[in-house]
Amino acid sequence: MNLFAIKAIYRFEMERWFRTLAQSVLSPVISTTLYFVVFGSAIGSRMQPIDGVSYGAYIVPGLIMLSVLTESVSNGSFGIYMPKWAGTIYELLSAPVAWWEAVVGYVGAAATKSVLLGLLILATARIFVPFQIAHPLVMGLFLILTAVTFSLMGFIIGVWADGWEKLQIVPMLIITPLTFLGGSFYSISMLPPAWRAVTLFNPVVYLISGFRWAFYGVSDVGVGVSLSMTALFLVLGLFVVWRIFQTGYRLKV
Repeated sequence: MNLFAIKAIYRFEMERWFRTLAQSVLSPVISTTLYFVVFGSAIGSRMQPIDGVSYGAYIVPGLIMLSVLTESVSNGSFGIYMPKWAGTIYELLSAPVAWWEAVVGYVGAAATKSVLLGLLILATARIFVPFQIAHPLVMGLFLILTAVTFSLMGFIIGVWADGWEKLQIVPMLIITPLTFLGGSFYSISMLPPAWRAVTLFNPVVYLISGFRWAFYGVSDVGVGVSLSMTALFLVLGLFVVWRIFQTGYRLKV
């Protein structure tokens, strides 16, 4: 294992993140804070509790997941696209670095940023909405698995993209809508049976449901199913990344 290579990639990505803290941290935290103010305090006080949980507290896990998913994809895609754009990707491909070592460096840094952001938003939410965490270890597990899985997805998008505009297409047109429709602001049990069945094809439902269970012990989908689906998404992401390096898809151009 080339620990030096992993550390070098990881450290470079983290240092780049710290140089852009205003954009990388303050912007999503302020945006999420506005959600807490509007939906948690203003509207939440007028909404009926869901599964015995106040509406303001109920949406906290969903809003955290919304930020974590978006930032994971963004960080993961930007990290690998920059070497492609600058042409330094060839130095990485010719170096004695295994594909999985490069992935650990890039995806590990992207996931670390997302986890730190999620914890920061969690602390910020406490200022506006009272809530509890019934299973903190499970919460941490879901947070890490989600960050790693969607950082892998971002890595794949970064390899696929051949222009800066394409880095924004998938997060804007796919990830964000799926998150909003995945139960961030409501329980899918409130939907009609037909739409509820359709919603179960949304992978984000399982992430948010399992994460919410860690807070309040209530979920739309069994926590075991949520954890299994999250692990499945992670394995699929690893397989796609492995195939990318095996075939040189959009790397060896």
